[in-house]
Amino acid sequence: MGPHRGIATRKNDQNESNHFLFPLSPNYHSPLFSSHMGWVRVTTPLLFESKLLCISLLYLLTTVSLSIYISFSKRGCFFFSSPLIPHHLISYPSSYGEHKHALPASHSTCSSPVFFSDYRVAFEEIHNICRNQSLSSMNYSSPVLSYLQGKGETFAGNFSAQKRRSFFYHGDDQVPVPCGFLRGFFAKESDRAAMEQCGGVVVVSAIFGDHDKIRQPKGLGFRTLEAVCFFMFIDDSTLKGLNSHKILAGDDSDMIGVWRVIRLFAGGLPYDNPAMNAVIPKYLVHRLFPNAKFSIWLDAKLQLTVDPLLLLHALLISKDADMAVSKHPFNVHTMEEAMATARWRKWWDIESLRNQMETYCENGLQPWTPSKLPYTTDVPDTAMIARRHGMASNLFSCLMFNELEAFNPRDQLAFAYVRDMMSPQIRINMFDVEVFEQVVIEYRHNLKRDGAVPAAAAATAARPIRRAEPVSIKGSKCENYLLKMWGEAIDDNEGD
Repeated sequence: MGPHRGIATRKNDQNESNHFLFPLSPNYHSPLFSSHMGWVRVTTPLLFESKLLCISLLYLLTTVSLSIYISFSKRGCFFFSSPLIPHHLISYPSSYGEHKHALPASHSTCSSPVFFSDYRVAFEEIHNICRNQSLSSMNYSSPVLSYLQGKGETFAGNFSAQKRRSFFYHGDDQVPVPCGFLRGFFAKESDRAAMEQCGGVVVVSAIFGDHDKIRQPKGLGFRTLEAVCFFMFIDDSTLKGLNSHKILAGDDSDMIGVWRVIRLFAGGLPYDNPAMNAVIPKYLVHRLFPNAKFSIWLDAKLQLTVDPLLLLHALLISKDADMAVSKHPFNVHTMEEAMATARWRKWWDIESLRNQMETYCENGLQPWTPSKLPYTTDVPDTAMIARRHGMASNLFSCLMFNELEAFNPRDQLAFAYVRDMMSPQIRINMFDVEVFEQVVIEYRHNLKRDGAVPAAAAATAARPIRRAEPVSIKGSKCENYLLKMWGEAIDDNEGD
């Protein structure tokens, strides 16, 4: 007996289990349906016939939404996609670095987010830039700095303030610029060869005095190790610390994970102060790696959590900058940083700090004002520095190093003086500290549970503080600077 008209009936035939019959009005005519019997067959779309396909689509939509949410809520400052290296770079002994503790980030959100390009786009663009720069250097079509050669009184020459200042204006490429290496800096021939062969991007760090742990970068793209070299400079005391944990055992060992380790022994280092020795790879990276086109300096207390190619592309290339560095989280004026350096005993010779500031004030250093825009501060956090090697960034690095040798390795104090006074001007992307906190993890220095500290740190702590003689601001070379900083300066044209 046929189905009662007006009621949709599902057939029992297994081959047509997903087909339904619906009655049609006798007056209904459609080119898509046959209605001569008054019934039409409606078929369920194939998309919904496969339970596996439906579950897969639901899973895809859920995971994509979740990943976008996590990227923006956890990171806050950037969003990127990178096919990662699928394996761990190295496994350390459990005792190595057990006393190291990560510092919490002070910002959970970011007011100036950085959006990274697709990994493949960044990789190809940086690869093409490096190749084109190599061709330009072969054809001698791009300007290059000429460096002062020979032997000097010290590693950087120990020039007077006025002599150092004379190199700030670089109008003739044939005039050699003092840029270190006027005394020996000894490394093995095999290490020198490896540094010269690094022709693209180099990531550099250093541990002198066994202050820190060698940390492997996170988030590396699957082709990054083809384009990026990682070099870590260490001294004797750091090597002893590594050997005590059975790391880097043997004379032929020179790799720890991605890092090529360069051993610099006591007789080959130009300074007694470990911090000053670390300044050499930090600011003279373009001389140690003469064929590199880009570099990233990382203080050893940092662990990189973003692929270096994405970092360079976002902070340098997309901003058309020569250098990228984070703003200081608190200080804006150079004098504020100098006062903090003295207050917190970050440098033992307080009298030399005052002499340094007076030298800079005498030679034109001004406090930060809106006239210095687009720079919104004079004080950086130089724990991470990204550079595009070229005339401006190389000159800046040389001038900075000369100032650091002349006074102290506290590079925030010389930063604005060199940046504002040099010519040609350098283009620096001073990004927000929130971004810095999201692209690296910062760890405490070597603080051991038994209260012991490395020998170098103990020697620094035991050094007596050289206090400054009290001097009135009135008549000081920095009087005008301080009055402007405090908003009390009198305009010379007032009343005219």
